[in-house]
Amino acid sequence: MNDIIKAGVIGHPIGHSKSPIIHNHWIDTYHCKGTYEAIDIAPDQLKDGLNRLIDDGYAGFNVTVPHKQAVIEFCHDLDATALAVGAVNTVVIENGRLTGMNTDVYGFIENLRNAARNFGFSWAIERGPAVVLGTGGAARAAVYGLLQENVPDIILTGRTRDKALDLAKMDPSRITVVDWAERSNMLAGANLLVNATSLGMAGNGDLDMDFSSANPDLLVHDIVYTPLYTDFLRAAREEDLRILTGIGMLLYQAKPAFEAWFDVIPEVTQILEDKVLNT
Repeated sequence: MNDIIKAGVIGHPIGHSKSPIIHNHWIDTYHCKGTYEAIDIAPDQLKDGLNRLIDDGYAGFNVTVPHKQAVIEFCHDLDATALAVGAVNTVVIENGRLTGMNTDVYGFIENLRNAARNFGFSWAIERGPAVVLGTGGAARAAVYGLLQENVPDIILTGRTRDKALDLAKMDPSRITVVDWAERSNMLAGANLLVNATSLGMAGNGDLDMDFSSANPDLLVHDIVYTPLYTDFLRAAREEDLRILTGIGMLLYQAKPAFEAWFDVIPEVTQILEDKVLNT
């Protein structure tokens, strides 16, 4: 093994990624002999790009859009979560073999748990129905995580109904698909609402939601973190609902990846969060 542990994040484009800030902060904090960089790999260059990482002695890499599903084809092994979700966001390279992992589920659930601990309110993930907006990779991670946390009912909706029906196959006994137009009508008895779409992200259009009939104990979570406080969250806050931003999921999903490469369990701190938000 090289003295210097090399890791990075692949995607296309990749300039927006906050992952180098997170991992290089931890490399400095824990005095690791390592590097972490953003690596732009176009979709039609994925196979060659992965081979270059292997040849260059990388210990592994994170995966962001558009490669989270495409990279599966090149993985020799998948962990149980990646297999269930159908997406990989972390890869470990050992002896030329790629092991695909999904740490988005961990990041999503840990962010919710941390919110419940820090906010001091009597809220629990498993208490009641969860409404999930979206059908892509982030939604798949959210739904799988909620199922693992024994949420009794999940109401799922997306702009493409067929994709929602496909995602509901994870557990048809607990997942109900409703039409996108009905999304605001599902909140009266809900315990949790998750925006797992890209709506609200800078440049992607707004997510219109009517919170007037929402359960007063509803926790509204947006996985989008650019901007940190989306119009979706602002509208929820105007109805005096509890809100949770997406920055925590980003930070917590990085922990298992860093541990896998550098053999150190890092801490998510306010210093790190501030650095990510202000850089």
